[in-house]
Amino acid sequence: MISFKNYKKVLPAIFILLFCLLMTSFSRGIGESFGVFLLPLSNHFEWSRASVTSVYSIYMFCLGIGSLLSGLAFDRFGSKFNYIFGTFLLTVAYGLSGYLTKLWEFYLFLGVLGGIGASMVGIVPSQSILIKWFDKRLSTALSIAYAGQGLGVLFLAPLCQVLINNFGWMKSYNFIGIFFFIVLFLLIFFPWSKVNTGTSIIKKELYSNKLNNISLKDALFKKTFWIFFFIFLFTAMGIFGVSLQVVAYLIYCGFSEIESAFFFGLMGMLTFPGMAFTGFAADIWKKHYVSTFSYFLSFLGIFSLYILQYQSNYYVLLIFIVTFGLSAGARGPIITSLIAKIFAGKGLASIYGASNLGQGIGAATGALCAGYLFDISTNYNIGFLFCSFFTFIGALLFWFIPGIKKI
Repeated sequence: MISFKNYKKVLPAIFILLFCLLMTSFSRGIGESFGVFLLPLSNHFEWSRASVTSVYSIYMFCLGIGSLLSGLAFDRFGSKFNYIFGTFLLTVAYGLSGYLTKLWEFYLFLGVLGGIGASMVGIVPSQSILIKWFDKRLSTALSIAYAGQGLGVLFLAPLCQVLINNFGWMKSYNFIGIFFFIVLFLLIFFPWSKVNTGTSIIKKELYSNKLNNISLKDALFKKTFWIFFFIFLFTAMGIFGVSLQVVAYLIYCGFSEIESAFFFGLMGMLTFPGMAFTGFAADIWKKHYVSTFSYFLSFLGIFSLYILQYQSNYYVLLIFIVTFGLSAGARGPIITSLIAKIFAGKGLASIYGASNLGQGIGAATGALCAGYLFDISTNYNIGFLFCSFFTFIGALLFWFIPGIKKI
């Protein structure tokens, strides 16, 4: 464990954690703010809700594919390649999106390049970096890095709405591209050798499990790997099927566009402490108990959202924001820390990236199905039922992780 009495060891670890947090915030925060662009794109091009949400589905699918590619690239080329190449893809994806006119072009730039770019600089490389710097508080550190997604949505969703209102969606994407170009320039001068070194204090304690130090090929034949894969998949189907529709749904319930974007950002703000607290709690209590409680909050949030169309008041909305916001991403840090401990070693990044592919597939499927169910039913009720069912399956699978009661 890192001694917090020695600031020479503490400060670099905190700096690395802050770096991982910010990169996840920038990359995933912009991607998860696509819900703010949902109505402007739909109105501008006169596309159906399913057509526009399909862009996000492609993004999430490529985020999953990119997680696998990110893990393989990290194991082979190291962190510098991941972050510079990923940020380059994000610069191109968002910088050119303001000039797009056809749906397939949005698939290519926002979906494919945006998804792969975000995965190259997201939690996959962060996990492999942070395990070199943290030991006993690994769950807490990973939860903070993972919470960057929520922190990004908190600030970037309202900011994107303000940009859209003042400059339109086209120039808004141009501004985002310029921002990532600046980040790309700064990354060139980052101290990558120090990042990859880690601290020698924990290196001797990494390999203590029978699944430690195995390759991705070997992991594919282990039941544990596939349980993690399907937890990612089913949970993402439920959570992302809801979250993408939140802004449009609140407008449907009578709230203004600015209010809806603000509440969406507020939900994202709570995702940050929710993830951080979950990681802290998972370091103290049994991880499957903590995850089950977080799933209960998610169910309560979805039910509150359902009630909101009949009782359109701020009290019901507050229940949704608090419960869903605190729990939406809470399972991610738990899964990430479990994989980091169970599969620690040379193949960790690849194994985590491959399991995280389940999240990409699940999020893409959930978002696409939710949009399609709205188009055919003109309401959100069937979609809420769909999302609740698959969220329940994800919650159930946590109890089948081998040895979960001892971890």
